[in-house]
Amino acid sequence: METMHVDLLVIGFGKGGKTLAGRMGRLGRRVAIVEQSDSMYGGTCINVGCVPTKALIHHAGERRPDDPPEAGFRDAVHSTTRLTEALRAKNFEMLDTVDSVTVITGRARFVDPKTVEVSAGTDRLLVTADTVVVNTGAEPVVPDVPGLRTSAYLRTSTDLVRDPLRPARMVILGAGYLGLEFAGMYRAFGTEVTVLEAGARVLPREDEDVAGAVAAVLADEGVTLVTGAAVTGVTDAADHAAVHYRVDGRDLTAHADAVLVATGRRPATAGLGLEAAEIRTTETGAVAVDEYLRTSQPHVFAVGDVNGGPQYTYISLDDSRIVGDQLTGPGTRTTRDREAVPYTVFTTPPLSRVGLTERQAREQGYAVGVAEKAVAEIAAMPRAKIVGETRGLMKFVLDTATDRVLGAALFSVDSQELVNTVALAMRHGVTATELRDAIYTHPSSTEAFNEVLATVR
Repeated sequence: METMHVDLLVIGFGKGGKTLAGRMGRLGRRVAIVEQSDSMYGGTCINVGCVPTKALIHHAGERRPDDPPEAGFRDAVHSTTRLTEALRAKNFEMLDTVDSVTVITGRARFVDPKTVEVSAGTDRLLVTADTVVVNTGAEPVVPDVPGLRTSAYLRTSTDLVRDPLRPARMVILGAGYLGLEFAGMYRAFGTEVTVLEAGARVLPREDEDVAGAVAAVLADEGVTLVTGAAVTGVTDAADHAAVHYRVDGRDLTAHADAVLVATGRRPATAGLGLEAAEIRTTETGAVAVDEYLRTSQPHVFAVGDVNGGPQYTYISLDDSRIVGDQLTGPGTRTTRDREAVPYTVFTTPPLSRVGLTERQAREQGYAVGVAEKAVAEIAAMPRAKIVGETRGLMKFVLDTATDRVLGAALFSVDSQELVNTVALAMRHGVTATELRDAIYTHPSSTEAFNEVLATVR
């Protein structure tokens, strides 16, 4: 069996791992990065996650009502595939051209705390390393519903972004962020979409008015949202699946050509041999880490979704900075440094949020003020009318005692950009008054802040 020794071994080609591998390689360190599939160079985001899903959402928004849905969808998937192939090749090149970095394709498994076996078919390679970084990401959770796991119509988001065949009918299990993104996108391509949510409402982490606004837009687009739905089983017919569920004591059935599971993702640790390395995991299966992202083995770190933190690509990137600081810097950067981390749900229009919800702020005892306005009523935001997207609302949660911005929910065109301005203001103590009275370009979405923040109640 061949062997090699490196300064740094990275298991997984995700955002945090590849960034750290490139950084250390350019510093002259000997680095090996292992990825189990050459179709996943670059990680989940560019291959089966953020990039292809947002590309498909973009294509869906460009579709005209009289465009043939099958051909339009097929062209969108093929265009998205070309995009991900180009990004994947670029990601591989970015590391392959660094002399001290070796990219290895195969499955990694710990043999002991400092040794990892990489297998590819009958080939075996033993890699020893001074530092190991686990960056294996997360995988979809398929709930234990009778008949679901064996159904020929079961799909995950990973399956769908590569499938050029548009289902005429789709049932989505789960009305969280991913489920609602796919619901809006497939509906825009002409698919009949039913979303089954076990909870009392969609987007339970959001304030009721915000979640209600999102639900209203999806319903207006023709998405059927069923809350309080307990899925009891899935049975396959000759050409479709029947999804059985119960609502308010009534047994109902939805028929589908595809059943999308959108009930969450769990850390991908199966087969890593963490027990052989004496690396502890949490109750949820995540690799347990401290604020410096060290595991129970001080020379092993875990970055990205696998460590149980927020499942965002930009968090994985920040994870790489923390580990990099441990390896080449003063070692003071930690996860505790993070403040006002935003996120976006790419519905149409997108919903972006940062900080506290109104409910959370009241529960924490703040003197809460709320500034809120429907996008259609914001006179200072002509951009929404220019681009023909006036649905949604903007909501700011303020501390009236200090004039601090505690949080914001922006359900509007361009919100994925606007929220970064709000997050930066929150991190640096910019007051609500300063944000309200700032000078913004025209016509832009940002100038809506001038008007919305003047409506504090």
